[in-house]
Formats: sequence, structure tokens, C-alpha cells
Amino acid sequence: MSDAPATRLLLAVINDPEKLDEILSGFLELGITGATVINSEGMGRLLSHDIPIFAGLQTLISGSRPQNRTIFSVVPEDRVEPAIRLLQDVFGDLNSPATGILFTIPVDRVVGLAPELGDAETPI
Repeated sequence: MSDAPATRLLLAVINDPEKLDEILSGFLELGITGATVINSEGMGRLLSHDIPIFAGLQTLISGSRPQNRTIFSVVPEDRVEPAIRLLQDVFGDLNSPATGILFTIPVDRVVGLAPELGDAETPI
């Protein structure tokens, strides 16, 4: 068994890409030094534009097809709650519609990350 700290995969889908810099800067302040950000799009918006039977959904989804941002980050377990608080501070109540979602998944092995997250050859 490794002495490396427990880690979680933090996934956050944010609906306001203009707040991305604030989130990433906040992550750095929390000691979260790595994340991957990709453009993403929700299922409802895709269906309303691309599949005619779901075109009625467009009335529920106003505006154009904005891109969301999905952030992936392997985070030491002791930084998960501060990261979630940061996201809630930036976006407000994530239970409100059109703000975003986040979840975490346990990580049992990491290869190729910074040394502070664990030995690249040892399961976490």
C-alpha cells in the first residue's frame, strides 16, 4: 500500500465560460496546479438543434448554442471541499438551473502527474 495521499477526480461543467479564469486562478491559490479544460455541450441543447423530433426543446433553451467548459482535475482529497466551495462562490448555488454541475470520483491510481499527487509507479 502506498503512502501517497488519497485523490479524487473533480469534474465540473460550467455554463459561464467567462468565469473560467477566476476558477483556475482560485485553484492555483488552493494548491491545485493541474487541470484539463475542454469545450462541451449539453445533451438538451444538442438534441434541440440536431434531431428534429426534439426541436420543441428549443423553446425551453433560449439563445444560441454556447459552449460550456468541462474541467477535469486530479485533486488531493484534502483540497476537494475547498475546490467545491470555490466553485460555489464563483457560481452561486449549483442547484439553480443553468449554473453548472460538479462531481468527484475516487482515483485509485495515477501515472504521470506531479510528484505531490503520488509516485508515478505506485497505486494511490
